Amino acid sequence: MIENACKTANAHDFIMNFPDNYETLVGERGILLSGGQKQRIAIARAIIKNPKILLLDEATSALDTQSEGIVKNALDKASKGRTTLVIAHRLSTIRNATNIIVINKGVIVESGIHKELVDKKGIYFKLAETQQIQQVLKAKENLNLSKDVVTTSFTIKDNHHRFVLSSRLNLDKQNADVEMGLKNNDHNYTSWELIKKIAIINRPEFLILSIGIISSIVNGCIYPIFAIIYAYAIQAFSNTGNTLRNESTFWAFMFLVFAIMTFWLNIIQNVTLGFSSGKLTERIRSISFASILRQDISFFDEENHNIGVLTSHLSSDVTHISSLAGSTLGKMLQAMATIFSSAIVALIVGWKLTLVCLCFMPLLIGSYSLRIKMLNGFQQKTKKAYEYTAQIACEGTDNIRTVAALTCENNLWEKYHNLLNEPMRQGFKNAFLASIPFAFANCIIFLVNALAFWYGSKLFMDYEYDLKKAFTVYSAIITGSMLLGRLFAHVPDITKAKFASASIISLLERVPIIDTWRQDGEKVKTVKGHLKFSNVHFHYPTRFNVPVLRGLNLEVKPGQYAALVGTSGCGKSTIINLTERFYQVTSGTITIDEMNIAKMNVNNLREHIALVGQEPLLYDMTIKENIIFGCLPRQIITQNDLEKACREANIHEFIIGLPNGYDTRVGVKGTQLSGGQKQRIAIARALIRNPKILLLDEATSALDSESEKVVQKALDSAACGRTTLAIAHRLSTIQHADIIFVIKDGKVHEQGTHQELLNVQGIYYMMVQEQYLEGSNL
Repeated sequence: MIENACKTANAHDFIMNFPDNYETLVGERGILLSGGQKQRIAIARAIIKNPKILLLDEATSALDTQSEGIVKNALDKASKGRTTLVIAHRLSTIRNATNIIVINKGVIVESGIHKELVDKKGIYFKLAETQQIQQVLKAKENLNLSKDVVTTSFTIKDNHHRFVLSSRLNLDKQNADVEMGLKNNDHNYTSWELIKKIAIINRPEFLILSIGIISSIVNGCIYPIFAIIYAYAIQAFSNTGNTLRNESTFWAFMFLVFAIMTFWLNIIQNVTLGFSSGKLTERIRSISFASILRQDISFFDEENHNIGVLTSHLSSDVTHISSLAGSTLGKMLQAMATIFSSAIVALIVGWKLTLVCLCFMPLLIGSYSLRIKMLNGFQQKTKKAYEYTAQIACEGTDNIRTVAALTCENNLWEKYHNLLNEPMRQGFKNAFLASIPFAFANCIIFLVNALAFWYGSKLFMDYEYDLKKAFTVYSAIITGSMLLGRLFAHVPDITKAKFASASIISLLERVPIIDTWRQDGEKVKTVKGHLKFSNVHFHYPTRFNVPVLRGLNLEVKPGQYAALVGTSGCGKSTIINLTERFYQVTSGTITIDEMNIAKMNVNNLREHIALVGQEPLLYDMTIKENIIFGCLPRQIITQNDLEKACREANIHEFIIGLPNGYDTRVGVKGTQLSGGQKQRIAIARALIRNPKILLLDEATSALDSESEKVVQKALDSAACGRTTLAIAHRLSTIQHADIIFVIKDGKVHEQGTHQELLNVQGIYYMMVQEQYLEGSNL
């Protein structure tokens, strides 16, 4: 059923080309797939449900022409016997619809089949005209034109050998680079290393932290001193009359002094350590988020770096560290000070009884150590499971509209619930096994009591110890034993803090291959925009066995409007990604103005480039803030500049029509706006930085024909004086491009102007035929 649905959606073939076929992980939000591949999988997901009502909201907007034709035919077949409601801006996808409804400003203005609406010469006719592609084949001035304008690929055999050789020579180099970038990520830190690194982060609060540590130690030393005073108080009851009254009054006053001391020491301890812990939490969260933003795009392609895991680092991991560095640290230091000082006092006062009681200490420490080891293993087993559940929760809530549309709330909940079963099973197992040494340790405390009373009574009867000495040693030993149990009660906190510290430190010390923090590299103030790909091979770091670009050669001269067309997954978006230097090429070079971008400063390179993606992302801010977000550092923007960019993107009139104008909040991911409105704001965000190189990855795919025409005209005018590289499946948007590259199998298969490529009557010509809207194609 799955394969049939994917074949219907034209997704089966590209899925079978993946290393793990249908078991291939697509990454968070499908980041490892192209837009067309994601859309085809989404179509298969809808078809497999076999619904009676099928809703298609621009369901083929991200597909190439060939795939669109196949999927459209498949959807036509799938539509039989069910009601289908389609939203489409690319009119070629709905020309065979039973009924086409034209809506303008919330009102139905026309309805009918394609031919009827075209004959009316109304709004639909004008929409169709804007998407019409020129198909006149001009006379060939040269019979060898196709040889001049088409960049043919190498012989398959020669190209295959070249690619394999290039891959082998460069795979080791790239793997070495990846290992170098991840060298700290897999480092096994010792506990002492982690303590030192966290202490360095907390260094600004060293003074106040020292006060907290000292107060904790002094607070812990009170208990053995109190044991001495307590023994004197017990000794006082052997007296009578005024002597008893005077001594009991004195020792009662000493108890009062100790109470006041303990009160102030606890306040100092908790305030200082609490403040230090709060500043540590703030600093770790801040630098951790900065470190996440520092990482290159390949970092986020990895399965264990999804949103759930990364937000876990920022929330629970930091909490575990800060709790251990705050009040828990004070309690542990207090307990340790009590244990050592109690042992010292007991040895000084009565070494015989102390040494006998200390014979149980190795058993006590051993049982607690065994518990620590068991808890460490439990923490390792459950950490991965909880990270994955966090990913499921994040993706489920983040895509709640899709979850609701698929009515799979219960399925998602069951999946989340079932993932908790393994940690629960491990928890029960651990609770039973770890409780045995814990119970044994608590049992030993009472055995120490019994031994202390028994042996102490013998020493008392032999007149070696008096009542004061016996009670001093007994109180010190018992207090130390109980505090040792309290110290080991914090073992789970220590374990969690250790793993959390390892995760945070590995993130902070991870140096990406493409590092935006590096200040070296060549910097230029201006660029002309001469972009060139020379024999570029590339595969994504998470898919070493799947080549994407296979010796790509491509050149865009300064000021040219270049377009990339081809089937989904052929490498068009990859070219955009490599131009932005989101990834490192496997081999070959990419140059801008004859300067290798691998040697350029990353931030400086990206300052000259603006990107409008296929799926524009807006932040939960105002429209104005979203647009200004695209400004360069130190770029001063006025309201006039803002409005100019919005007029060029055909969004100004819409914005000023809103109640709050430019101060209108767009909601999470821009949910308060339509797809076309979001895309136009994204275009304005790109134009406001006045880039020298403009990258458009299906930048007008979500726009209606009227808006597309205006925006395309704005983009055409904005392209003057700058190099523009555009990906388009709607060929009417790029038919006036200076040069069009037809990408196939990771190489440039054809190149030339629209008319030249039509004359060749190759791949591009067939793509145009698929989108042709004239009456002959009805």
